[in-house]
Amino acid sequence: MYHQPVLKNRRTLLERAEKFISDIYFTDCNLRGRLYGDTCPLERLSVFVSPKRMSYSDAVGQQFQPCKVGDTFGPTWWTCWFKVSLTIPESWRGKEVHLRWESDGEGMVWKDGEAVQGLTKEGEKTTYVLTEFLKDDEPHSTTLYVELACNGLFGAGQGSMIATPDPNRKFTVQIAELVVFNRNVRELLTDFEMLVDIVKLLGEEEQRSYQALFTANEMVNLCDPSNPGSFSAARDLAQKFFSQRNGESQHVVHAIAHCHIDSAWLWPYEETIRKCGRSWATVIGLMEKNPEFVFACSQAQQFQWVKNWYPGLFSQIQTYVQKGRFIPVGGTWVEMDGNLPSGESMVRQFLEGQNFFKTEFGHFCREFWLPDTFGYSAQLPQLMAGCGITRFLTQKLSWNLVNTFPHNTFFWEGLDGSQVLTHFPPGNSYEMKGKVEDLIKTMKNNKDKGRANHSAALFGFGDGGGGPTQLMLDRFQRVKDTDCLPRVQFSSPDRLFSELEADSGLLCTWTGELFLELHNGTYTTQAKIKMGNRQCEVLLHDIEVASCLAWCLNKTFSYPSHRLQELWRKLLLNQFHDVIPGSCIEMVVKDALEYYEEIRSTGSSLLNVACEALGSGDCTAVLNTLPWGRREVILLTGCNDVQPRLDGTFVMENGVLQAVLDHKGCLLSLSLVETSREAISDRCAGNQFVLFDDVPLYWDAWDVMDYHLQTRKPVVEVLKPAEVGSNGGLRGSITFSLRISSLSTITQEVVLDADCPYLKFNTQVNWAEAHKFLKVEFPVRVRSSSATYEIQFGHLQRPTHRNTSWDWARFEVWGHKWADLSEHGFGVALLNDCKYGYSTYQNTMTLSLLRAPKAPDANADVGRHEFTYAVMPHIGSFQEASVIQSAYNLNFPLRLVPSAADKANWSAFSVSPAAVVLETIKQAEADDNALVVRLYESHGSSVTATLSTSLAVREAWYCDLLECPDPKRQAAITPTGILLDFRPFQIVSLLLIL
Repeated sequence: MYHQPVLKNRRTLLERAEKFISDIYFTDCNLRGRLYGDTCPLERLSVFVSPKRMSYSDAVGQQFQPCKVGDTFGPTWWTCWFKVSLTIPESWRGKEVHLRWESDGEGMVWKDGEAVQGLTKEGEKTTYVLTEFLKDDEPHSTTLYVELACNGLFGAGQGSMIATPDPNRKFTVQIAELVVFNRNVRELLTDFEMLVDIVKLLGEEEQRSYQALFTANEMVNLCDPSNPGSFSAARDLAQKFFSQRNGESQHVVHAIAHCHIDSAWLWPYEETIRKCGRSWATVIGLMEKNPEFVFACSQAQQFQWVKNWYPGLFSQIQTYVQKGRFIPVGGTWVEMDGNLPSGESMVRQFLEGQNFFKTEFGHFCREFWLPDTFGYSAQLPQLMAGCGITRFLTQKLSWNLVNTFPHNTFFWEGLDGSQVLTHFPPGNSYEMKGKVEDLIKTMKNNKDKGRANHSAALFGFGDGGGGPTQLMLDRFQRVKDTDCLPRVQFSSPDRLFSELEADSGLLCTWTGELFLELHNGTYTTQAKIKMGNRQCEVLLHDIEVASCLAWCLNKTFSYPSHRLQELWRKLLLNQFHDVIPGSCIEMVVKDALEYYEEIRSTGSSLLNVACEALGSGDCTAVLNTLPWGRREVILLTGCNDVQPRLDGTFVMENGVLQAVLDHKGCLLSLSLVETSREAISDRCAGNQFVLFDDVPLYWDAWDVMDYHLQTRKPVVEVLKPAEVGSNGGLRGSITFSLRISSLSTITQEVVLDADCPYLKFNTQVNWAEAHKFLKVEFPVRVRSSSATYEIQFGHLQRPTHRNTSWDWARFEVWGHKWADLSEHGFGVALLNDCKYGYSTYQNTMTLSLLRAPKAPDANADVGRHEFTYAVMPHIGSFQEASVIQSAYNLNFPLRLVPSAADKANWSAFSVSPAAVVLETIKQAEADDNALVVRLYESHGSSVTATLSTSLAVREAWYCDLLECPDPKRQAAITPTGILLDFRPFQIVSLLLIL
């Protein structure tokens, strides 16, 4: 090899080192091209193709047909099982031998009936180690199976990752052969790679950068391609460089291996099962070869899938969990969306998740692990604390579009004052690769320098699975303690947080929600998923209430705990952070809607059975599953007063409200009869539908950009002018239809029921738009600098102005059943039965109704939609006016019990004062003879409440959200009820012994 003299020019030296390791020849050496030595074709390759996924035992019994490299298979979502017969040449004794397999599909190697490793080109896993050192007595012939999914790591998008999948795409096996793997070349390549990256990333200002540069060039001089033994001397130089250590004050990076697998996204739920198998089998293989390697893994649902489909792999996982190396984290059923699930749904995420981890692995999780979701409710700290979790890890706020979040390690304080230690990995990624860039970004981006000297680096291919690779581990090993880089240690979440806790005295506190300034279209996209979620949450609540009452009144009734758990788990799965937000492909939407239909169908049967068990007789009774009395219209025997006027407007009045609407259904006036206080702003109209152009920069289903607000276009074309629908008794209504465009229409029934404090809008939309956003506006006669929005177990305020960049970034926000805009003494609330997107700017309250993104689902939201919203003016604060209760009433229907006993009104539970809401009544998880009730303070006040019940409660114990009673905290039972103290927005769970 030609040896150049030492060069003085830094750029020349760097180019020389880079070319040496690249695919470009430099002085007759292509180091990367020498990674594989001799090759040998497979003895035989045959295939079985199926449109469905199947188990290994079923697959190997099929008829396999001969095939060859280069053949195409498919189409998308099909499965190919390859039978791989191979014989290693005798001449390869002492060599490391791999099966090299490259395909555009995702593969899994099966050996002796067990899943052993994933093969995914996109995930840098293209070989399977047959032997690290071929011995004489080692079998040279064997048969393996490769299960190939006809989809890539990120599905099968056409042209871009989030594009709609190509259903007719074909997949090819490009390479399938035996190779001699040159381990010394791999090690030398890794040395060069790390050195060259140090040179480039530290820059000319650092002396250490020059040391790395000259080390790399000395290594080039030593390497002789014709003499692989020279590589050892070159590696010695690298080792000398890497072994020069840091001082004790250097930042510590905790390298935590994990594998973020979206439970569904650009692929269906069924494919996720195989992604888990491929990824986790690979992890087990890495553990067998790397004693320091540990792996963190979340989502109980995915563990359950692996247990069902890969029992051998699950058994290995359990073994490594006991060794402290395969580490369950998160504590939830899935990594759910942090905004849209109800409070009780979030409780059940933890309840089902933590109980699963306790049952299968012997302990609860201490860390909430949610790296990728689209914002974080201000109630999450209290929910975590109530489920035994004191630590939280995420990173998604690094995606903020406008403002940079000011911390990486801090205490997050929730709505009630609960705090959790929170860490955002400063590298701003949950799928690092162990490169120098990852370490330098982790160190330099740390916003809490001086307060926290430990950070996480989450590494492993993610989103589509894949996880860590041996190369990633090798990279970290080289720079564990290298001068000018942070110190690195393979670590667990517990070790990271223990270090942070030990030195947390100077950490800052962030109070309130963690609002993501991006992906705010997910509050509206895929409206049918949102509706299914809300309706199923309500149905499961009602089944539990009715079943508890039936069990208490009729001891022959069997509480359907197992079937309820099945339904809850389906609902919780659909709350995954790419399903309920609607940021998934059409195939996933179909799966989700089928799950909702199963919940509705099975749940309705369970509810009917419970209602029948409540008593028998000839009367029709009404089941109210809410803890307060209600006066509502449920049987239509007549209608309320509606008067058409000569000017074409309509007046609706019920003694509480008076509404005036025009022929287009616009709300010209809405006033309280008793005070004549007008709610609609002067010279404006409420119930104004508006259409916007909605073309985000990139993330179509995810994002709404602020510039869409400049494209506002009122919907004004009348298809059918307003007319009286019903009149003269309990209910009054008018109906009308509007044309949104040549493709879409709205039909609406505006309803005013007797004694009802709100005007209701039953809406049908036939929607066939592309990149449009439909909203409805209510400009109200209220002035306030903030609006209030319901969140889980409470509410919070957000600004109605855009003074700062933080205010402006909240041009589209999320809320649950209601939002309110109030000044002193008066306000207006906007209620809904299945919507989550809102905005309130100055005095205009807006509810987001429908979007029309085209990726990753080209047909998102196309079709017929039905939903209801309502407007409620009120005197006093929203708390005093019972806005919270009204929103519950709109969402939780009164249910008829047709064959009830002839009894007077009977109430199982009630609570006072109204500030406390009884949210849940269910059978206890661990005690069939006990109930769990969950209450929360909803007004933001400190109160003492009384829970009254007609049930024979012997004891009442405070318990956490996992239903573990506190033996030191027994609630006082008095003749009037159970006395409970609440701080603002506190959630209280009680175990009632009957």
